[in-house]
Amino acid sequence: MAFIEALTLTGRHARLEPLTLAHHDALTEAARDGALWQLWYTTVPTPDTMAAYIDMALAMRSELGALPFVIIDQRDGRIVGCTRYFNVDATNRRLEIGHTWLAASAQRSAINTEEKMLLLRHAFEHLRCIAVELRTHFMNHQSRAAIARLGAKQDGILRNHAIMADGSYRDTVVFSIIESEWPAVRRHLQFKLDR
Repeated sequence: MAFIEALTLTGRHARLEPLTLAHHDALTEAARDGALWQLWYTTVPTPDTMAAYIDMALAMRSELGALPFVIIDQRDGRIVGCTRYFNVDATNRRLEIGHTWLAASAQRSAINTEEKMLLLRHAFEHLRCIAVELRTHFMNHQSRAAIARLGAKQDGILRNHAIMADGSYRDTVVFSIIESEWPAVRRHLQFKLDR
């Protein structure tokens, strides 16, 4: 049995459903909202590369035990982005949340807060993870601030950690939330959502 089984996570503002090929057109529209692929420090697919992006995410699912999701706005049922569990270490009950991007219109909204709450709650309360990592490019200051606002703590910076599509080197900032911190983080996120 896989550590992570396909499932749908539902909240008031956001719903996360397992990614399928059928989500191609809606994800393409979500990426167009803000032309997200123009941000040099992220890896958001262009309309022309969306099919390959989905194929890669589904390959990670079948080969590495990852679980990619689409993020749905509960108000209108519109797909506004995607995220995934990956770097899954079932033996040590750890995983990473990443490959997350949201349409510009959904950024800094309750959707973003709640999709992280849903993923973290499932990881800590159902999968019994002892730690969940979140990583981002050193230059992605908006993402770094958003991760810190969740209550994650910065573990460090992996210098020259990866080579980007344009050939530049990525310094990766690593954050985590550990099992003992989850109750306070959960309360903090619920407080933000209730406001």
